[in-house]
Amino acid sequence: MNSANNDNWMVLYTRSRWEKKVDQLLKEQNIISYCPLVKTSKKWADRNKTVEIPLFNSYLFVRANYTDLEKITQTSGVITYVTFCGKPAIVRDNEIESIRKIVRKYSDIESIPLNDLQIGDEAIIADGPLCNQRGEVQQVNGKSVVMVLKSMNCALTVKIDSKELIAC
Repeated sequence: MNSANNDNWMVLYTRSRWEKKVDQLLKEQNIISYCPLVKTSKKWADRNKTVEIPLFNSYLFVRANYTDLEKITQTSGVITYVTFCGKPAIVRDNEIESIRKIVRKYSDIESIPLNDLQIGDEAIIADGPLCNQRGEVQQVNGKSVVMVLKSMNCALTVKIDSKELIAC
């Protein structure tokens, strides 16, 4: 299904708390999907446990072409795909790879909806897995930096040494 050269990464909107299940269901259909997961500690009355939760609530990525979308949206738990100007929104390969690198390298990550932020200065990351990546910085507080990824309409908070940023 995903052998065509015009396959692109697109964003699916899922039912709340169905991201991992939808990812599994798509993979069972031989559809390439990616649900970035981060480890977090959850505390219950009787124990603490480290669990993996989706980085983006109700969203995951799928590599497909436009003709595959009808079949994909019929998968249980999928609500729709994210659109931009009436067409499915495309996420570039390098942005998916950047998300993969962030999830592998950093342990304290959270996604913040863009509508809660005001975009600040542009900066280039000078070191680490996102070296030479340009982004918009919302704020720098010690080692906590908010970088905006416009194409996904969200921001990532990453604990990073402020020395790793170069103002543009």
